[in-house]
Parts: sequence; C-alpha cells; structure tokens
Amino acid sequence: MDILYIIIPAYNESANIEHVLADWYPVIEKHNGAGASRLVIINDGSRDDTYALVRKSMEKHPMLLAVTQENAGHGAAILRGYKYALSKNADFIFQTDSDGQTLPGEFEDFWNLRKKCDMAIGWRRNREDGAGRIFVTHVLKAVIRVMFRVSVRDANTPYRLIKAETLKKYMHLIPERYFLTNVLISVIFVKKGCKVRFLPITFRPRQGGVNSINIRKIMRTGINALYDFRVLNAKIERE
Repeated sequence: MDILYIIIPAYNESANIEHVLADWYPVIEKHNGAGASRLVIINDGSRDDTYALVRKSMEKHPMLLAVTQENAGHGAAILRGYKYALSKNADFIFQTDSDGQTLPGEFEDFWNLRKKCDMAIGWRRNREDGAGRIFVTHVLKAVIRVMFRVSVRDANTPYRLIKAETLKKYMHLIPERYFLTNVLISVIFVKKGCKVRFLPITFRPRQGGVNSINIRKIMRTGINALYDFRVLNAKIERE
C-alpha cells in the first residue's frame, strides 16, 4: 500500500491551522498506507500559537506530526518537509499551504494519477486571491520561459503530488534555504523530461489571518531570483 506524506508549511497561521487540519486529516486517514502515512505541519518559526495548536491536535490525531524550525521562509519550510518525507520512506508527497485557499475535495483526481506521472500540479483556475498575484504568476511564467527555456503552466502552485522516487533523484539541485523551492522543482521536472500533469484546481481567498508575503516582497524576490535562475539553469543542464 502506498505511503503518503502530506506536507503543509505554516507561519503564524493560528487563525487558520485548526480548520486546515480538519480539512486535510481525513485525506491522510483515507490514504493511510497501512498506518505509515502522515500529515506533517512544518512550523516555520511561528510567533503565534500555530505550533501549540498543532501539538494539541496531535493528541487526538495519531497520523499528524509537527516539525518545527527557526524561521527560514516558505521555500525552506517546504524543502524541510520534502526531506523529512523522503527520510521516512514516503512513496508519494503532497504539498499544500496552511492558509485554507485549496480544497481537499480535489485531491482524489491527483491521487488517481500517481502511477501515471512523476508530478501532478494544480493550475489555479478562476483565482480569487487578487489581480496582483495573478499578474505576478504571468510574469513568472514568462521569466521561466526565457531563463530556463521551458514552459510551465503554473510553476508555484501550492497543490502538488510528487512521486518520491523521482524527487529524490533531483533534490541535490535545490539549494538549501532556497526561497522558490516549488518553482525550481517544477522547472527541474519539466526540463529533465519527467512526466508532469497539470490539473485545474479551485483557489480561494485566504481564509483567515494575514499573508506574510505581500506583493512588494514578491516583486523583490522575483528581481533577486533572476541571477539565481541563470546559475541554476546552468547547473540543471550540466547535471
């Protein structure tokens, strides 16, 4: 039976985390991998009650785990989660975010493709998270096409199911504490000729709390990424 690890990074999500756990825990129960599957919250140095709330929920949910670290950013938290899942011999790794924007009811379509592709990524159809973020996604797609010479429909979507065996093969190409982990993984898989499928998903507004990554930060991150992209592309092509 396939072992599934659901990885959810969280930073200051006390307003959302209990609802997110209630949404996603039934998914890990259904795909329990004979008891070996886990829902893992990566607490990225939250300054609120996020970690305490997850720890409390663990008392009643045996397949829930909390991993905590000093604040290192969203990309680093995702990378920590992926490495943790690989160390526990997960067969498949699913990642989403802790802001309640994605729907667990759409997971089964991804799970049904797990044997047919190396990664299934959601593309955000009819997004409800603001025109600014939609614009940034279009810019990112264009930048990826220029810098990496590949086309990726929605490279940074926080809704993806990855075959662990394939991810393990390319983990060395992702720098430690990298801030655009999901973007880079998407690019690597497409550029290396892996089987990648894109499925439409619902993407709601944030369900509570305040987003710690605003448009200004996104644009600054994007500008800083241009040099990194050139270096990373050379490394991906070389290896």
